[in-house]
Amino acid sequence: MSVAALSLRATRGTLTFAGLRFPCALGRTGCRTRKREGDGATPIGQWRARAVLYRPDRMRRPRTPLPVKAIRRHDGWCDASADRNYNRPVRLPYPVSAERLWREDALYDVVVVLDYNDRPRSRGRGSAIFMHVARPDYAPTEGCIALARGHLLRLLERLRVPAAIGVLAKKSARSFRLGR
Repeated sequence: MSVAALSLRATRGTLTFAGLRFPCALGRTGCRTRKREGDGATPIGQWRARAVLYRPDRMRRPRTPLPVKAIRRHDGWCDASADRNYNRPVRLPYPVSAERLWREDALYDVVVVLDYNDRPRSRGRGSAIFMHVARPDYAPTEGCIALARGHLLRLLERLRVPAAIGVLAKKSARSFRLGR
């Protein structure tokens, strides 16, 4: 599975997998090989899909071979780089900065946890890099990859374990070429 963007500054891309092509939203500052906490960039590289989280009050359990867990109201993800639980799930309220997973918008109704910066974790290299539901207009993310809900669910059904997603972007649209 790969996500390709025509340039490093692109905030939209195309996800390709098993003959499927879906539009996706990328980070508000494009794609970078040197990701930093809060920079708004989607990291370039290859990341394994670890698990799926979902809102049980809004949808049924997604069909996928990945481990699946329901999101609860107190679930969060630590984004405080100096904290011992940086880039890990936490219970809210949490004493330092943590992203809320139980959101009022639909963006985290389905979340694919990627293995970006998790083993080993490096402080300040970015946290909470997920695949999740896109806004209706595919507005940029804070560094995640976002797809339409139906596309994300269709993708999850077809995944095989282990599943990985490769993110690539080219410096110039003229040099763009996606290979296998």
